[in-house]
Amino acid sequence: LIPSGSFLMGSPSSEEDREGNETQHQVTLSRAYYLQVTPVTQGQWQSIMGDNPSKFANGGSECPVEQVSWHDVQDFIGRLNNQTGGGLFRLPTEAEWEYACRAGTSTAYYWGDQMNGAYCWYGENSNHQTHSVGGRHPNRWGLHDMSGNVWEWCEDWYGDYPAGNATDPAGPSSGTYRVSRGGSWYDYARFCRSAYRSRYGPDDRDGDLGFRLARGQQ
Repeated sequence: LIPSGSFLMGSPSSEEDREGNETQHQVTLSRAYYLQVTPVTQGQWQSIMGDNPSKFANGGSECPVEQVSWHDVQDFIGRLNNQTGGGLFRLPTEAEWEYACRAGTSTAYYWGDQMNGAYCWYGENSNHQTHSVGGRHPNRWGLHDMSGNVWEWCEDWYGDYPAGNATDPAGPSSGTYRVSRGGSWYDYARFCRSAYRSRYGPDDRDGDLGFRLARGQQ
């Protein structure tokens, strides 16, 4: 359970390696929500979809599923919601994702301002592959792999941040790309920063691109 609250989304101008699309602004999330402790695994995907599209399928069922497009993920979520009957599972918004990733921190990473491989599978320690979820240290709220292992789809279309404060932002109403967050086994450390924003076309699939589930409260 991720509590409601406010935080500074984006990065300060002093942050090393910051990008121009990380304009810092205050965001309030008015409702608590649930976020999966790890990315969705290959085993979880297979139990719902009956297949395993992952590039690293030989890594084991506890590795994150990847090579799934945003539309593939929506199909997975639809089937999951039909099975559970609740209709509550979804992708997190970009703001929900960063708020949960930071877990109350304002540093470049959720553990500090310098890369620490004890928290993150990234290009320097991953041996060029995904790893079982939950194998690195969690953030303060108990979430694993928010940085590294696989990029994670968010619900939002990609676009510029709002100019001022925002409450429960959901991104632009339309766009070309969907947001992805967190960096991956393939990437340099700077892409694993809490504020870093990436994007893919909603039909794109990649061996470093997965997701985790969010869920509203009943």
